[in-house]
Amino acid sequence: MPDTRLDLDRIRAARRVIDPVFLDSPLYRCEPLERALGCRVSVKLETANPVRSFKGRGTELVAHGLAERGERAAVCASAGNLGQALALSGRARGIDVTVVASRFAPAAKLERIRSFGAHLELVDDFELARERAAELARERGVRLVEDSLDVETCEGAATVGLELASAGPFDAVLVALGGGALATGVGHVLKSLAPGTEVIAVQPEQAPAMTRSWHARRVVTTDSADTIADGVAGRFPIPEVLDDLLEVADDAVLVRETSIVAGLRLFLEQAGLVVEPSAALGLAAVLEDRERFAGRHVATIVCGSNVDLAAYRGWLF
Repeated sequence: MPDTRLDLDRIRAARRVIDPVFLDSPLYRCEPLERALGCRVSVKLETANPVRSFKGRGTELVAHGLAERGERAAVCASAGNLGQALALSGRARGIDVTVVASRFAPAAKLERIRSFGAHLELVDDFELARERAAELARERGVRLVEDSLDVETCEGAATVGLELASAGPFDAVLVALGGGALATGVGHVLKSLAPGTEVIAVQPEQAPAMTRSWHARRVVTTDSADTIADGVAGRFPIPEVLDDLLEVADDAVLVRETSIVAGLRLFLEQAGLVVEPSAALGLAAVLEDRERFAGRHVATIVCGSNVDLAAYRGWLF
């Protein structure tokens, strides 16, 4: 059993708390992708839910805990997907949610945060959003929800791992790496229940902080995170999350922006899926190292589909 902050029994119990709309997401072999990539490819589709990403699994646990303790407000910083999910989970339980985000986040994500009833405050970048969210939480005396640092976000995401473990075996599972909730959650479950599965975290080379940290076995920060994969564009890894990732990831790799765009195109043309750039990181990793994956059965987690259509058209057309 990996030595992380996560607990397998709590992860299993989480399925009783999470709204079923977020559970048991589609998982299927995609033969057109297999022919294009030279390996068996299973797609775990975390977009067929009201917030179009896996984040609802974690925010359901957060909001459930807040409601049980009688807390009625929360604040978070978000690149877009967490804010949507917390807004929806909070609304269902009468919790007032404030989201701080970058004004440069995709407009579609910002609009959906508002549509789910959250208060939205905009600042100039994501790191400033984290600082402002912490400030608001202190001023108001309410819960600051910190993605990946709060273990509920990791254990909610880990339920994806339960579903993969029950459907396997897989030779490798490719997981988008940003703050680390999805990678540490899925990794913890697979190393507990399917230890022969290789867990590979994938990050853009233009936002490499967590991957560099994994290889250095210490926190490495970066001055910028200039990638189309905005959902994973952090610059300051969280030490506790890095410790967990070191326990459960077999490898962490970086991919080029051109490969991310190629992955987006493959999902559209071969699988009929419109996904956000973070969700294409797994395919990008296969494209850049076909020999490593040749003939193997690979599962890739499609973590989100909240795209700005104008930007999407620009990338692909």
